Amino acid sequence: MRLAQVLQNPGEDDAQTVQQQFQRILLQLERQQHCLPEVSSALAHCIKVLTAQQDWLFHCYRVPGLPRTNNALEQYFGSFKRYERRVSGQKSASPILVIRGQVRLVAAAATRKNVVRPQDLQPTDIEHWRALRQKLERRHETRRLQSRFRRAPQACLDQLEADWDKSNLPP
Repeated sequence: MRLAQVLQNPGEDDAQTVQQQFQRILLQLERQQHCLPEVSSALAHCIKVLTAQQDWLFHCYRVPGLPRTNNALEQYFGSFKRYERRVSGQKSASPILVIRGQVRLVAAAATRKNVVRPQDLQPTDIEHWRALRQKLERRHETRRLQSRFRRAPQACLDQLEADWDKSNLPP
């Protein structure tokens, strides 16, 4: 309870102050754990994990504007996955989410916030756009190769071995 209050940081203290308060409470818990034998092993484990993770726990206090939880991000991804399931009729997310995920998620976020005009869709940095297209094409090729293996595993393995033999021939 006290640890949660310290992490909420109602006084908007800096990271070092919050970490010192947190460490004081951990030391108090460590001293008192022998008084509670039924939970002492669980408490010792909790103290060990919290001590090991202190650098990550206080990172959000060092960076201005960084949220302390990722709840909003999780809700965003959850709503996007729910939308994808409703559109596709599938129970799980579509594989295209992995292939074109970064583009689709950004597009979904942008269209929720405001209306997108046709001139907004025109790329401003052509080189960046081409690099992104190449990256997407590499992901597509990886997916195509996976399905090729599923359809004919032996033929695919034979082709891979032949390609490997060609690449390892002395010049």
